[in-house]
Amino acid sequence: MYIESMDTSVYLSTTYLGPVQQYVKLYHYPEVYIETAENYIKQTYRNRCTIAGANGVLPLTVPIIKPDTPKCLTKDIRISDHGNWRHLHWNALVSAYGLSPFFEYYEEDFAPFYQKKYEFLFDFNEELRTLICELLDIQPTIHYTDHYESQLPNDFRESIRPRHPGDDASFRPLPYYQVFRERHGFLPNLSIVDLLFNMGPESLLVLRDAVI
Repeated sequence: MYIESMDTSVYLSTTYLGPVQQYVKLYHYPEVYIETAENYIKQTYRNRCTIAGANGVLPLTVPIIKPDTPKCLTKDIRISDHGNWRHLHWNALVSAYGLSPFFEYYEEDFAPFYQKKYEFLFDFNEELRTLICELLDIQPTIHYTDHYESQLPNDFRESIRPRHPGDDASFRPLPYYQVFRERHGFLPNLSIVDLLFNMGPESLLVLRDAVI
């Protein structure tokens, strides 16, 4: 059963180390519904994130096993072991944030996710999200949908996506310290780990104020 109040609930897709925009919603809404019954959509944050590397924006993509049917529920998408991606992703995070103020503080929390093999993308994403919410000290009540509905209030399942960040008029990226900012300028709406590793506990202030 869905909560209908437009003031308290929000609908989100699952994301891999989702963007700051996603965690602004997790901060501001006490009731969060994460979609499990949608058909998987390619080229979204469901299996990719963006971080700030020495050469600029760096996308990281979790490879998936191609479903046997044209349509497959996101919760049924399996992770592929192709390309030693866990090692590559972890090395990219260390390279990008090893000199950031808080990476060393959080490193041991994230490292196990790149050592353990997860079968399903959804489970991997959600365990990471749970950890990040704990580290940020944000405590929304999480619900998982059991069927798909369209035209829901506060529905950001499709508006939080890499190619159309402007679809969410309530979000405004706030500048904060980034390791390579002097080289590239401020890079907005990267993965939440960019904010966390650079700002630590003060990340909450950015999430609080990144709304219109």
